[in-house]
Amino acid sequence: MAQINKANEYFNTKLYTGNGSTQSITGVNFQPDWVWLKQRSGGSNHRCYDIVRGATKQIYPNLTNAEVTEANGLTSFDSDGFTLGNEGGHNQNGQTFASWNWKGGGTASSNTDGSITSSISASTTAGFSVVSFTSNNTSGATIGHGLGVAPSMVIIKRRSSSEDWGVGHQSLGWTKFIRLNTDGAEGTSTGLWNDTAPSSTVVTLGNSGISNPTSGTTMIAYCFAEKKGFSKFGSYVGNGNADGTFVYTGFKPAFVMMKNASASATPWFIFDAKRNPSNETDLKLNPNSSDAESSANPIDILSNGFKLRTSGSYNNGSGNTLIYMCFAESPLVGTNGVPATAR
Repeated sequence: MAQINKANEYFNTKLYTGNGSTQSITGVNFQPDWVWLKQRSGGSNHRCYDIVRGATKQIYPNLTNAEVTEANGLTSFDSDGFTLGNEGGHNQNGQTFASWNWKGGGTASSNTDGSITSSISASTTAGFSVVSFTSNNTSGATIGHGLGVAPSMVIIKRRSSSEDWGVGHQSLGWTKFIRLNTDGAEGTSTGLWNDTAPSSTVVTLGNSGISNPTSGTTMIAYCFAEKKGFSKFGSYVGNGNADGTFVYTGFKPAFVMMKNASASATPWFIFDAKRNPSNETDLKLNPNSSDAESSANPIDILSNGFKLRTSGSYNNGSGNTLIYMCFAESPLVGTNGVPATAR
């Protein structure tokens, strides 16, 4: 596969201000297949929508709640963005919002690679797929992901009833998991991934209530495969120093999500280059919390990765292992030969 030169054709952050009515958010550069949005200027839950579940089908990354239908939330996926209704958590008048947008494969199709037939929207170019399936509570069950290479990270959630979000990450290993909606440390369980790394065709599940609960439960999973110059899913060890750890990604990041896997009471962080167009990058939102945007625990975004600029234990605890998910603004040097620059 050719290297991606225009990362914003597959991932893009779009900022907007609510109008309290309806509005079309444009400038995303593609029709998004997964939209994650959050009010910046006030306390409000994170919201996720995807093309497989469909517009108006809302799920909260910071809560255990089941999927709900929000008729006045995200009402359509459009060719250059999405349309919003007047619900306050999406579009409150005068409030500022961030949205993170990923391109998958468009309208869902059936995938029979696994023992459970899944419905997927997959982009092999971007290494991203949305996977919907119905659980069977069987250890060793598999679901097809459509990426053609093994996912490096999987985020999974029960749709039809309340349960934690589960995250699997290659840096933790597939006996480990971590919850997206809490500030807890990693846990150990064969129940989520059956102690089996994903393959080039399937994700293996245990019989956990998080990943494969009571038979007949509807589920959603977001699968990510690492693509050189576009995405990176790795880990680093904190040094507890304001001259912090440097993390090489091979591209200039547009979006960084990180979590201290070693320590409890350490929140998830999202930083992005749109909310902070110059360093230090310190405007953070916490996926496990409804809190408004605040300034803390900064990083520098560089042409080839990111560097911690805090001694804080949340994202640079000495000796702690931190996992991250990162998408590119531009590659270090793309196949077009154009180098990226630091900010």
